[in-house]
Amino acid sequence: MAGLVADTLSLQQVLSEVSAAAVRAVPGAEGAGLAMVGPPDARVVASASSASFVAELDALQYRTLWEGPGVTAMDGRRSVWSNSLGGERLWPHFGPRAGRAGVHSALAMPLTVSDRMVGALCVYARGKGVFDDSAAGIAKLFSAPAAVAVHNARVLSDARALAGQLRAALSTRPIIDQAIGIIRSRTGRTAGEAFDQLRDLSQSEQRKLSDVAERVVEEAVRRVRNRH
Repeated sequence: MAGLVADTLSLQQVLSEVSAAAVRAVPGAEGAGLAMVGPPDARVVASASSASFVAELDALQYRTLWEGPGVTAMDGRRSVWSNSLGGERLWPHFGPRAGRAGVHSALAMPLTVSDRMVGALCVYARGKGVFDDSAAGIAKLFSAPAAVAVHNARVLSDARALAGQLRAALSTRPIIDQAIGIIRSRTGRTAGEAFDQLRDLSQSEQRKLSDVAERVVEEAVRRVRNRH
């Protein structure tokens, strides 16, 4: 985990690398899935899995049922495991369906950074009785750097997204200013009132503000050309 360089990988790649590393780290694990949660409702906003059967189980617990080892680990902020999912009373809906899919053991850890919930890591095995206190201890050791890796990757991803939004805003600002100037010259409105008019048009037409502004400018240019 310490060797992951977040600025060379996408968020999804980091999640995938952590999942794959968990399979190698936890004794008996045959697959692992990582779910990352976000505010304000602590729902899963991104996920990754090391195998297709894990992806199906995690989709079941996080998207369909909101019940399973990962959910319990996040809600209780504690490690949790079962070595007989088919008869697990803690997850009466998830457990039997996992058992019917041939997966009988699961171990889940919450991922936290400075008491902030980052997500959950689940490792699975097809056999019964695979995970014990020793495996849980190793998973706990693994979860600390894993949580930091996921948290840092998300912070970087959010920063990149914000930078992209700012670049887009800067590139569209000139056309918006031109449209504001045209509206002011036609109506005598203030800059703020002209901007409000553009915004109202954008919302009513469900179009980007920059697209509406570009149309205003193009219409003004056409009028001038028609007059000449």
